[in-house]
Amino acid sequence: METSELHRIASQVRRDIVRMVGSASSGHPGGSLGCADFLTMLYFETMNHDPNNFNMEGREEDIFYLSNGHISPVWYSVLARSGYFPVDELGTFRKLSTRLQGHPSTDKKLPGVRMASGSLGQGLSCAIGTAQAKKLNGDNSIVYSLHGDGELQEGQIWEAAMYAAANKVDNVIATIDYNGRQIDGDLEDVLSLGNLHQKWQAFGWEVLEMNGHNMDEMRSVLAEAKAKTGNGKPIVIVMKTEMGQGVDYMMGTHKWHGNAPSPEQVDAALAQLEETLGDY
Repeated sequence: METSELHRIASQVRRDIVRMVGSASSGHPGGSLGCADFLTMLYFETMNHDPNNFNMEGREEDIFYLSNGHISPVWYSVLARSGYFPVDELGTFRKLSTRLQGHPSTDKKLPGVRMASGSLGQGLSCAIGTAQAKKLNGDNSIVYSLHGDGELQEGQIWEAAMYAAANKVDNVIATIDYNGRQIDGDLEDVLSLGNLHQKWQAFGWEVLEMNGHNMDEMRSVLAEAKAKTGNGKPIVIVMKTEMGQGVDYMMGTHKWHGNAPSPEQVDAALAQLEETLGDY
């Protein structure tokens, strides 16, 4: 897909995020906006997946797990825009009995969602287990996962990281949304992660880095990551992003991690984001 078209889709995804969270008066816009470019690239170009024939096993297709489930708005938008369910269902976000809960869940069988997430630290374990199942089934597809940088403060992440390296789970590509902020402030002020590249490398992973707002760079690095699968090492991408990307008053601060914009703030955000595919 042309880079310009990916940008057009990502702009609409950002509009969806702002409108969903604003309408519900609840949700997590900051990280969602920051990951809009990445998930657009992943679903519209990188992954081999079939929105029209979704099933929980996902045999012979790539699988994605959103470990930092609080940024569900961006995932729901990308799933809808890529054909998993009707776009107008985005208007039910966080409403009573909706399939689009604040954190992804499986009880209502929303197409595209294979695990309930939001309890941070669990997604990498699920991704690794799925990757091993694919190997046992002779399935050469790839398992992708996305994690918040603050999520790496959870011990389960590092247990899973050790396990994957020790067992040569080389068909998993984990990406870290490294925006440097979490709910209570900057990472460095809450609990520093140190040098992430060196840390993952020490845990036995192949480590790549990329700018999560540069489509061409993401295309190149994700292609490199795919080329490195099957070589005996799990792969992690440290992705630099800006929380609130695309909305000026949400950028440069952690305060929009989990706060919803007012109607006036929604209007101000939408004025900065081009409507490209039509609002739901």
